[in-house]
Formats: sequence, structure tokens, C-alpha cells
Amino acid sequence: MGKTILITNDDGYQSPALMALRRELQRIGEAIVVAPDHNWSAAGHTKTMHKPLRVWEDRLPDGARAYVTTGAPSDCVALALLGVVPQKPDLVVSGMNLGENLGADVTYSGTVAGAMEGAVNGIPAISVSVQTFDPKADFATAAKIASGIAERVLRFGLPPGTFLNVNIPYLPMDEIKGVQITRLGRRIYRDLLVKRVDPRGRPYYWIGGDKPSGIPEDGTDIGALENGFVSITPLRMDMTDYRFMEELERWPLGLEEMLP
Repeated sequence: MGKTILITNDDGYQSPALMALRRELQRIGEAIVVAPDHNWSAAGHTKTMHKPLRVWEDRLPDGARAYVTTGAPSDCVALALLGVVPQKPDLVVSGMNLGENLGADVTYSGTVAGAMEGAVNGIPAISVSVQTFDPKADFATAAKIASGIAERVLRFGLPPGTFLNVNIPYLPMDEIKGVQITRLGRRIYRDLLVKRVDPRGRPYYWIGGDKPSGIPEDGTDIGALENGFVSITPLRMDMTDYRFMEELERWPLGLEEMLP
């Protein structure tokens, strides 16, 4: 029996990177798209509970059928697993995102959150990002690489609670140096608060600033991408800092010590 692959993204169902990914994944299984109706970049691991979610069938710009929702990427995966899609997927692939998701980006990224929702529900999952923000870019190479990684996840599986965060350099195939298994690197953010005033004299704010950079250390996702390698970082849902637990046990945390 063939494998079922659930695809979502955070750039919206009209993203050309989503279409390129779907075409390649369709070669290794039945690819079903459940994607947002608009951009959810930096949405994080959203769970919509304060308003209804709508789902309808539509077509991607290339004519392929898709389920489109008003929810975030994590909502898309939840909706699919809760019954919007008739069959349970064997794999969740979230992407391909326009722009890389490196280091602490994984805590903000709607793309990563889509894969995370798969892992929460016991489904092997991958998030995929490409190092370009150009919607007119050629995504064929990145889609082929993502499909190759997806095929291996279907073949070998992933540990419970683990998913893969994949970042692909925007280079021709013959210029990509290979694949590196990496850890999260250190992102450097240059956020800037922009204050403006509306026509009624009330202040409002934008969070802006320059594109983040990072420290390209060997062994990190940032270093791999900087040097022309595909980065694969295994991430765990268990974020417990086990090394610090022993030290924390030595803190005076008894109620009689803390309360006045």
C-alpha cells in the first residue's frame, strides 16, 4: 500500500514553493495538501481555539487539488489528523518556506510548527526551508532534495517526539556541497521598534529591523548553510534541560524558604 504524505506550509496555499514540493512528493506517495489561505510567517505553534476554523477544497495555481483553511500551519495539521482528511498520513512535510529557519527561528516559525504538530501527534515530520525570499525562484532543486529526505524518513522512521528541520541553500544542484547533520546555531536578531501615530493621534507600533544573521560555527545549521551544505537538524519535543536539573535541585526551593 502506498504512503500518504500530508503537506502544509506557512506562506499560504498559493506559494510556488509549495507546488514544487507537492510535485516531487507525489512521486513517492499520495501527497495531500492542507494549507493556510494566507501567510502565517512567524506564527509559531498556534492553536486556534477562540474562533471557528473554516476548510474548503480549492486548487493550487498549478491546478492540483488542496484543502485550504483559515487556520495556521499547526491548525492545518491538527485539522487533517482530526478527520478533515479521510486517511491518516504516514508523514507530515511542512514547507517549503521562503527563507531559512535557523537557530532560535524554530521557536517563531510557522513552518517548523507544522512539523511540530505532526510530532506531537506521533507522526514522523519534516520542516523544510529554502535560503531565498524570491517567490519567482526556481524551487525544483530544493524540492528534489526535500523529497529525497522525505523518502528516507518513510523508509527508516524517526524516534517518537522527534522531527527534522531541514534548510536548503539556494544553489544549483552541482554547487550544493552535500548534507550535514547539525545542531541549532546562534541567531543574531536586529529587531527595531518603529513607533507611528494614527490619524486620531494614537500611537501604534511595528516590529521591524534588518534580516537576522548568525554565527556560522562548524556543526551548526547556520554554518552548514553558510558553506553551501543542506542542514538537517533533529529536534525533540522534550525541551527539558536535563544537564541543569541536578544543579536546580541544589537551589533552596522549599516553600518554607521562599514564602515570606
